Amino acid sequence: MQKQISILLLLFFCSYTSFSQDTLKEIKVQNSSKSLQKSFKLTANTTLLSSKELLKAACCNLAESFETNPSIDVNFSDALTGTKQIKMLGLTSPYLMITEENIPLVRGASQAYGLSFTPGTWVESIQITKGAGSVVNGYESVSGQINTELIKPNKDIPFFVNAYGSTDSRFELNTHFNKKISDKWSSSLFVHGNTRIAKNDMNNDGFLDNPLGKQINILNRWQYTNAQKGWVGFVNFRYMNDKKQTGQLEFVPNRDRLTTNFWGSEINTERVDVSTKLGYVFPDMPFQSIGFQNAFNIHDQNSYFGLNQYNIQQKSYYSNLIFNSIIDNTMNKFSTGINFAYDKYEEFVNRFDHSRTDNSIGAFLEYTYDNTSNFSVILGGRLDNHNRIGAFFTPRLHVRYNPWEKGVFRFSAGRGIRSANIFAENQQLFGSSRNFEILNSNGKIYGLNPEIAWNYGLSFSQKFLLFNKNGDFGFDFYRTDFENQVVVDLYQGPQQVVFYNLNGKSFANSLQIEFNYELAKHFNLRTAYKYYDIQTDYQYVTQERPLQAKHRFFGNLEYQTHLLDDGKQWKFDFTINWLGTQRLPNTISNSGIDSMPDYSPSFSVMNMQITKVFSSTFEIYVGGENIGNYKQEKAILGSDDPFSTAFDTSIIYAPIFGQMYYAGLRFKIK
Repeated sequence: MQKQISILLLLFFCSYTSFSQDTLKEIKVQNSSKSLQKSFKLTANTTLLSSKELLKAACCNLAESFETNPSIDVNFSDALTGTKQIKMLGLTSPYLMITEENIPLVRGASQAYGLSFTPGTWVESIQITKGAGSVVNGYESVSGQINTELIKPNKDIPFFVNAYGSTDSRFELNTHFNKKISDKWSSSLFVHGNTRIAKNDMNNDGFLDNPLGKQINILNRWQYTNAQKGWVGFVNFRYMNDKKQTGQLEFVPNRDRLTTNFWGSEINTERVDVSTKLGYVFPDMPFQSIGFQNAFNIHDQNSYFGLNQYNIQQKSYYSNLIFNSIIDNTMNKFSTGINFAYDKYEEFVNRFDHSRTDNSIGAFLEYTYDNTSNFSVILGGRLDNHNRIGAFFTPRLHVRYNPWEKGVFRFSAGRGIRSANIFAENQQLFGSSRNFEILNSNGKIYGLNPEIAWNYGLSFSQKFLLFNKNGDFGFDFYRTDFENQVVVDLYQGPQQVVFYNLNGKSFANSLQIEFNYELAKHFNLRTAYKYYDIQTDYQYVTQERPLQAKHRFFGNLEYQTHLLDDGKQWKFDFTINWLGTQRLPNTISNSGIDSMPDYSPSFSVMNMQITKVFSSTFEIYVGGENIGNYKQEKAILGSDDPFSTAFDTSIIYAPIFGQMYYAGLRFKIK
């Protein structure tokens, strides 16, 4: 019984997702075979990325952890900060719920750069769920959820170090220390540091291609496990300090800050996080458990972009009380509970005060039926009361049906509601001459109304055996319909951006077709084609969403030599992404040299990595990104006169640095 309780504790809190304990058992079994798993038993359309998958690329931080995954699109957000933005189902990250061990992670003030604040070596696994997520985790999810599980202290090794360096002058060092204090207590200390020290201007426009910067990031985790009495708990303390400097090559902050001598920018962010998780599994009723999550953080960003100043501080508190049990038998399960969220924003845009306080309290109930064979359904709903939005109801539905062996259909539908933080989510526009204009509609958030959207999805997957080799294929189609959306209008002219409530229709259609096959032993092919149809009614015309390729192709080849008894092995990985044309914002009123066509050209980006494993404790890796050396020809408009009305660094559809190569090592003490 003690062993069973220990396993349940581990499932409930160490790898807890919102879709039942059966979900967790399925993920645990699959994780032993492949680095990327799509279960045929999960009710939701969820993909698991294990730590093995993250080792196939540099994965310096969470934003760079999706390069080998076809479900997530990764793009640069601007020509200055080197920040990578992710999209799923054609929608940007604000429409995703991004959590860390099911506690909200990237939201509000951290939307622009938050993904770069979690080092890749800290990550144990990532769960990607398409479509509306679980009501257990909140009401904000529209296009899906990305949940990150960090390495657990009771499973970590005593010491780990990862060193990394690249040709764009970025250097990084990660060290992990782990100590088993007693049979019940374990502790881990993660220390991360990175820096970029040299100025690079590969496209010769007089601006840095990547920012100079440095980051220190420290996480201390404590885990308590008492399997005999049914208790498990986590306490996390984190401190992060990140500094970036970008702009013209000649820019010197102490001399040129907020002047017209040279155009420059500094983004300094300091963050403190404290979180706790406490869970109890009833020893005599292992199907019944209760958990309590709490998180407090302070996110403080001070920044300027040329003459534009943007400062934001967010103080947040989040708590979630969850009770899990069954109705009559384990085929009928439910989760219920309450949660509370508090956010205090102190936000200043060029000395205009946009500060506010948001808080909400909500209750949820989620019922799961699973016949343990070929059918399962999750029906959930939550009722919330928000001090600005008011009271509202959020329903969610997920259905799975296996019509035959190794085949699965899934359907999902749900509603999401969120408050758009228009400045924090669109910081790339500060790096331009655009005037910000809000068409006030007497709403409660910047004078605007909350965003409300419905998401519907259907998917099918089938495994097969061909020439005695395993493969699978499938498709999924999702549609997002907005009842209301805060429209970011870049079509009215290159000198302005206008924010207003949707008046008409706005939708996003996403179709993905996948084919994966084992070409030979240890040699795997992964491919996907994606089609997006995303349109919005702007003030004067219906347009495609800008900077979104309608057609995309993804391909990945992975080969590993046989693992020898002494732990030696070679690993090879190659990824290609082809992007079709993208609709560009309106620049027609600029002079010829500072204007762009209506559509970008199509292009492809290729990445590769080679890893030599010398033993179970030491390995080295080398790799390259954008090895085809494709670069956007005109990355910064008005670069010769950055204080003119034509200046704009935000219209980025492709890489600007060109090819980049890196090398690193990993060392463990087990």
